[in-house]
Amino acid sequence: MPPKYNPRGLNPLQLRTLAILQRLATLEPHVAAVDDASGTVTLWHLPHAHGDHFHVGDAVLRTRDASGLRNPSVWAALARKGLIEGEFPHILKLKPDGRDYATGDLGLFMEHSDH
Repeated sequence: MPPKYNPRGLNPLQLRTLAILQRLATLEPHVAAVDDASGTVTLWHLPHAHGDHFHVGDAVLRTRDASGLRNPSVWAALARKGLIEGEFPHILKLKPDGRDYATGDLGLFMEHSDH
């Protein structure tokens, strides 16, 4: 039987935020450390918006789709559900369950750009 989609009942903002964190965890400038024993990825340098968008690697995201990155309630919910740990807004660790969580189709809000 395939795994249940969204088994922890994340709301759309939490899902979008987790999807962005998963993408950041694959980009070297944003990764501070990887704990090989636990699989936890420590992130730093969360992107800042300029105007109505910000950059994540070669993708451009609309600022309104990423409001959860700076929202302490979203961080608290993701931590409570065992997907991240950290101290808002300074340290964020993406736990293995968060890294592997199925967030759905990112194409709805992530566009590739060359600027």
